[in-house]
Amino acid sequence: MRDEIFDTKMKEIERSAWQSFKEVVKKFLGNYRDTDFENIVGNMMKNLKALGCSMSLKLHFLNSHLSYFPENLGAVSEEQGERFHQDIKEMERRYQGQWNVNMIADYC
Repeated sequence: MRDEIFDTKMKEIERSAWQSFKEVVKKFLGNYRDTDFENIVGNMMKNLKALGCSMSLKLHFLNSHLSYFPENLGAVSEEQGERFHQDIKEMERRYQGQWNVNMIADYC
């Protein structure tokens, strides 16, 4: 994330997506949540979509449940984080390549 040369090897659209991802990591997912976190995450989603990325369920969950995340995400235990990733991974496996009402209910 600190490699300055890495940024120079990208096209402008890739650089925008990368910079917005780094901003989310720095200003939302760490020990500090910026007051403008909704716009920061929204900007990342917009840039990833412009890049043509296929959004995982984790990103949709992040974007639609921003207000549920605690002020200090760095204080969440590894056990809680691992459980979240296992649950989301199972949902992604179950609905691979599909989009239906059952998936939305499971996701909620």
